[in-house]
Amino acid sequence: VGHCWRTIFRSCHRFSSNFVNCNLATQTFTVFLISNSIIHLALCFGVLYLSYVERARQHRWRCSDVTFHCSDGVLRQQWIQTIREQLTALTSRPKHLLVYINPYGGKQQGECIYEQKVAPLFACASISTDVIVTEHANHARDHLKTEAELKKYDGVVCVGGDGMFSEIVHGLVSRTQRDNGVDQNSPEEKLVPCSLRIGIIPAGSTDCICYATVGINDPVTSALHVIVGDSQPMDVCSVHHNNTFLRYSISLLGYGFYGDVLADSERKRWMGPARYDFSGFKTFLTHHHYEGAVSFLPATDILGTPRDKTRCRAGYVTLPNLCFCSIPEYEVGWGVVRGKFLAINAASMSCACPRSPMGLSPAAHLADGTTDLILVRKCSRFNFLRHLLRHTSKDDQFDMTFVEVHRVRRFRFTPRHCQNDSELDLRENGKQLFSQICRDHPACSCSPAYSSWNCDGEILPHAAIEVGVHCQLIKLFARGIEEQPLFEDLANPQCAL
Repeated sequence: VGHCWRTIFRSCHRFSSNFVNCNLATQTFTVFLISNSIIHLALCFGVLYLSYVERARQHRWRCSDVTFHCSDGVLRQQWIQTIREQLTALTSRPKHLLVYINPYGGKQQGECIYEQKVAPLFACASISTDVIVTEHANHARDHLKTEAELKKYDGVVCVGGDGMFSEIVHGLVSRTQRDNGVDQNSPEEKLVPCSLRIGIIPAGSTDCICYATVGINDPVTSALHVIVGDSQPMDVCSVHHNNTFLRYSISLLGYGFYGDVLADSERKRWMGPARYDFSGFKTFLTHHHYEGAVSFLPATDILGTPRDKTRCRAGYVTLPNLCFCSIPEYEVGWGVVRGKFLAINAASMSCACPRSPMGLSPAAHLADGTTDLILVRKCSRFNFLRHLLRHTSKDDQFDMTFVEVHRVRRFRFTPRHCQNDSELDLRENGKQLFSQICRDHPACSCSPAYSSWNCDGEILPHAAIEVGVHCQLIKLFARGIEEQPLFEDLANPQCAL
């Protein structure tokens, strides 16, 4: 028994814990009980079996087991009672979850991943679940908005990719605003934060949200974060056009290059995931630029800039009162940038993924009430390629004369041809423009007048938009990316807290 506890002590000694003194025969052992890492205990024929969370390589978590033998029944019962009391005191842990599975996302392995890797862990942790396998696009969103009895759940878990997560966010946020009488169509409205946390089991193509909040796309690791009850607040951007709500954005809003890539890839869905590479290469060669004006409200009341070396990591503290602010346009503080742009991007997180480990904006924070507005002005193909390649390296991607970045709380974009006229509805009137002829016939050297906004993988129907950041509107079952030096010592694996 002493050897088992000393093993756990050595693997967990760097973390704050609860101590319980147990008298074992003639010796006194200090039981180093890290209750938040324990997920299950069982007693069978006088043997105590304990399952706990253990850190492994590169942000990966695993479920490990330890066995205790004790002939003293009174002492054995004391251990069991103490551990159970500690687990009961962990009110942040979920007991009942609503799970949505997207069977079509990524490699279409969502159901298999959940049944083989996640469901056994939830059962081991005594978490009950109601599972819904989605049957069509926006199934989860519509169910959350109208039918789901949210009061009986401690959280919502989605098994899928970023698109599935976006559905969950739209359903939960819309339901919360409706229940609280908040008008989502008003850009000035302060939204009510969601009470339920969201868990992401990665089963999509890129899983950018999971990678940026956990540090790895691993279903078991994400499931263990849910089990231990982690909580990571996140900002959400609301996108409006003429006082009409369009969508919420959690990761990336992209106009120009990223909008054109998505629009072209949607016409080539028959190619599968390869369509993104093909459309990206094609869009790079066409090298279209777009003229317009970007007005923005800088975040001047926070520390840090998009170009500093501070990364958003676990334990990063954000003041909760730095939330969405409604400041009229006529008040002092707004900046305006006009010109011709190859890309206009708003990154509310780093947008890191396995292909781009640093992301579009490496210093972006998850929950500080801001978004990083990246403006890439018209330049040569060679220079634009240099900018894109820096997304895959550790070089400063903003250290270029044609790139500027601002940390903002709100911004608006107006295309040049919409500045004095009524806004163009791209979905209804786009085909009437001469620029559309150029888009359909790449041999023409003319550049189209309008691009499309890529909002977390969905195309927006308008080019002129207004965006506001809502601080800590949602919470995830995550804790942010932890610094690797804390747990990369494989010779001494450590329990997770």
